[in-house]
Amino acid sequence: MNLNEKVAIVTGSTKGIGKEIALAFARQGAKVVVSGRSAERATQVCEEIKAAGGSAVAVVGDVAQMDDAQALIDKTVETYGRVDVLVNNAGITRDNLLMRMKESDWDEVININLKGTFNCIKSITRQLMKQRSGRIINITSVVGQMGNAGQANYSASKAGIIGLTKSVAKELASRNITCNAIAPGFIETDMTGVLDEKTREALLGQIPLGRLGQVDDVAKAAIFLASDDAAYITGQTINVDGGMVMQ
Repeated sequence: MNLNEKVAIVTGSTKGIGKEIALAFARQGAKVVVSGRSAERATQVCEEIKAAGGSAVAVVGDVAQMDDAQALIDKTVETYGRVDVLVNNAGITRDNLLMRMKESDWDEVININLKGTFNCIKSITRQLMKQRSGRIINITSVVGQMGNAGQANYSASKAGIIGLTKSVAKELASRNITCNAIAPGFIETDMTGVLDEKTREALLGQIPLGRLGQVDDVAKAAIFLASDDAAYITGQTINVDGGMVMQ
């Protein structure tokens, strides 16, 4: 699953799952474009990649804005001459029960998680069609498949990503462009680090493998989907959840 010399964009790659995907891609030989809203954190990830002998560039922007999404693609092509892989990982949560959820909390989650994914795919499509090749990997979530109390906005955004993935896969397949999704379960990140012990034990009871996932579990799935080994896979959602959701 060598990604040597492939050019990969990873949105939301300044921390958590996105950062690990960026680092893992670089270890596999990819040239990585680190994208996020924090210039300081994006630069830090780039420096980490470069210190390990890799190639990386930071592009700061908000994928919820179409102009920023297009600028991300344009900067990548300007820097590296092409783009082979797009990982749409940028996402936020604004959890609350539906009756207490602010309209702004709904809008912000949908705009970044779902519209941001659309913006990046729309912005990159012309370049990938010109190349007649490419890999699009969208990070969704198990809650987009099963729902979750207090996460109506997040669940809707992630379910939307699954539908978007299937439609894009059908539209672009004739140009040798694949589009797949990864649905992580509960992964050890800053977001799960704040859970109290009772909540954590309840979660573990829903996971057949009996543990939370690690960020590199998701990164390994992304490496596979980005590689030539996954050339005949498109329109699929790969669950990385310890068996939490079985379809």
